[in-house]
Amino acid sequence: MSNKPFSVMPSCVWSRPIGLGWDTPYTVRYASNIDDGPWHGMPLGGFGAGCIGRSSRGDFNLWHIDGGEHVFKNIPACQFSLFESDNSSSKAYALCTKAPEDGTLSDWQWYPASGGGREEGESGEGDNPKSKIQNPKSKIPSTGSYHALYPRSWFVYEGVFQAQLKSEQFSPIWANNYKETSYPVAVFVWTAQNTTNAPITLSIMLTWQNMVGWFTNALKSPEVRVRDDGSPVYEYRSRLNESQGNFNQLVEKGEYIGCLMSRVKSDKPLTEGDGQWCIATQKHPLVEAHYNTRWNPTGTGEEIWQSFAQNGSLSNYTDETPVTEGEQLGVALALRFTLQPGETIKLPFVLAWDFPVTEFAEGITYYRRYTDFFGVNGENAWAIATAALVEYETWQAQIHAWQTPIIERQDLPDWFKMALFNELYDLTSGGTLWSAASKSDPIGQFAVLECLDYRWYESLDVRLYGSFALLILFPELEKAVMRAFARAIPKSDSTPRVIGYYYTIGAESPMAVRKVQGATPHDLGAPNEHVWEKTNYTSYQDCNLWKDLGSDFVVQVYRDFLLTGANDVEFLAECWNAIVQTLDYLKSFDKDGDGIPENSGAPDQTFDDWRLQGVSAYCGGLWLAALEAAIAICEILADSQNNAAIQKSIYEAWLEQARPVYQEKLWNGQYYRLDSQSGSDVVMADQLCGQFYARLLGLPDIVPPDCAASALKIVYEACFLKFHDGQFGAANGLRPDGSPENPKATHPLEVWTGINFGLAAFLVQMGMKDEAFQLTQAVVSQIYNNGLQFRTPEAITAVGTFRACVYLRAMAIWAVYLAVTSDQ
Repeated sequence: MSNKPFSVMPSCVWSRPIGLGWDTPYTVRYASNIDDGPWHGMPLGGFGAGCIGRSSRGDFNLWHIDGGEHVFKNIPACQFSLFESDNSSSKAYALCTKAPEDGTLSDWQWYPASGGGREEGESGEGDNPKSKIQNPKSKIPSTGSYHALYPRSWFVYEGVFQAQLKSEQFSPIWANNYKETSYPVAVFVWTAQNTTNAPITLSIMLTWQNMVGWFTNALKSPEVRVRDDGSPVYEYRSRLNESQGNFNQLVEKGEYIGCLMSRVKSDKPLTEGDGQWCIATQKHPLVEAHYNTRWNPTGTGEEIWQSFAQNGSLSNYTDETPVTEGEQLGVALALRFTLQPGETIKLPFVLAWDFPVTEFAEGITYYRRYTDFFGVNGENAWAIATAALVEYETWQAQIHAWQTPIIERQDLPDWFKMALFNELYDLTSGGTLWSAASKSDPIGQFAVLECLDYRWYESLDVRLYGSFALLILFPELEKAVMRAFARAIPKSDSTPRVIGYYYTIGAESPMAVRKVQGATPHDLGAPNEHVWEKTNYTSYQDCNLWKDLGSDFVVQVYRDFLLTGANDVEFLAECWNAIVQTLDYLKSFDKDGDGIPENSGAPDQTFDDWRLQGVSAYCGGLWLAALEAAIAICEILADSQNNAAIQKSIYEAWLEQARPVYQEKLWNGQYYRLDSQSGSDVVMADQLCGQFYARLLGLPDIVPPDCAASALKIVYEACFLKFHDGQFGAANGLRPDGSPENPKATHPLEVWTGINFGLAAFLVQMGMKDEAFQLTQAVVSQIYNNGLQFRTPEAITAVGTFRACVYLRAMAIWAVYLAVTSDQ
């Protein structure tokens, strides 16, 4: 069978030898933060459908099946295995280099790792945190390699089997696809070729554990507490290993065969965790299908391995009896075939799941988006699996058609293309929610967590940069998020709360109400309450006092209108009243009447450990950009909104007053001061975010172009080149000579991945493309060379620590792509 063009692996993938560990992977800065270690691979599954992850050692270890919740655990029975015989000898391996640590499946043979099975903590080439090399290379014998370019990844096996073996795995995700992108499915396409001069018999086996009922919080009303970093956190206790009532079935219909994993139905309505798993494949005239629907995944594995290791077969045993309490249940499906010399075969396996209900607080439930196409009864895993078997080649072609124009661009380096696609992993594994369609939300509601440690959705300050990927690739989902913010701005919630920041500095916290009417909320809520309806979950700071959120909202609304064709006037109209309210609210913080809201001296913006006082470059610039955007919106809505003309004159007066004040108070002849009152001489890396947005949106410059160019040059030199010789990226704030103002500071001395990508987009915008790529490459190198792949953090430090993994803002790398595209 010949390779189709879309089945060829691109050259710009991220690669890692199978099972090769890391010498000194990044570790968490704060002990309370999540640190699963570096064994993360590309996630599989649709947006909002739940997802799984498989690492470069072959283990399935990430289980984001419950929306918004995180389980990281190798479940050894969930595995591919391979048998090979040439009539003189045979071998069989489970295709994971990590044997179970609890002694289960002791009869199985585990695949040898490249480099002799070395794990992290031992030396290996390419592991130096300062390395600029994208892919590690090892002189130690290789057993194969793992490659990833989201939403596709590959395992290439070599040096162990005689046959040439490759497995491509993917989910049906491509731009502007609002249907299949939601499917809870993973496809594994195996290609086997016999390059020897004698026949080879092979058998590919997929085993899986029946995990129905496991992925829901056993604590229906978890208590929220403030942890050591000041952020609110609650306990998540999954129902792992609670399998009573689970049963398996063999399903054989037409040209498809598979194993369905279910649970005995109760008389109660379907709840979170109820549903099915399914593994399936397509029959082939030259292939024998073998199966076993009942084996013990917590035993030695002998009942599967004995026959499989002997000749690649299974017992074809079926038993639909539900298991009792304390028992576990697995299924197995194997395809056995013989290849003559020179022959090639391609065989698909599919993993599907159907858990249609997402529950937030007890009793608050939503159906997932994919149920619009498969129904809500939780009995559609087989239908999803067979749909994948019918369509997977079409899906591959769609992904290929989407990615190829970018992959083939000669002006973009491979490392950039690699990171551009792989950073999209967060749209799958970022605790993503995508609800079923409704009258008010015809493609459903959508949300991605800020990160796993700060477990609340779509933090508006973070998505100021982090939402560019969604905007460019799935604009209707982007606008759905902004509509949710527009609906939230008029609402209020007088619930009093303590503020976590004061806890961290050892001071008594003032009480603050949760949400003030007219204030733009920081986030759209958390998975333990009611996302989209109960906003402002974070209590680290009083977000009602933040000076960037209102501006963030306005510029993102206008951006989303402008960059999606500038014709969705209805979207602007839906957001109009919220724009008026939030700008009025934000203007109330202009205490001295100079036209610009002042920062209070408490951390009251996205750098929420960094005190700004008076007019600040960051918030003040965003305010000016927001006023310009609001004026442009008023002109568009002049005929449909009665108050648009009045509001336009108000915003023009505010802008006319504010623009010279910003320049007079902050410009020091070389760059813009951090703020007007602290006296700090720090060069803030993101000082001209407002100017970036003004240019992006085709609005008038908020500062003179020569001043912007000078400031950007100083930022590049002080924050990037002088910070450890440009090895890590740009620190948030340093003195002009590259020294820290306070060596013990947190945010100023961190490299924020998403802020760096936003800064790089600004550099491109200002004609400094080479500098932009140098900065971007430094950050990408740190992420992908040091075990941070597919869990990109908010912040890294020069001592090899990170904070807040799986972070939303890092998708800002798509802002760099947009800037490069717009620059041509």
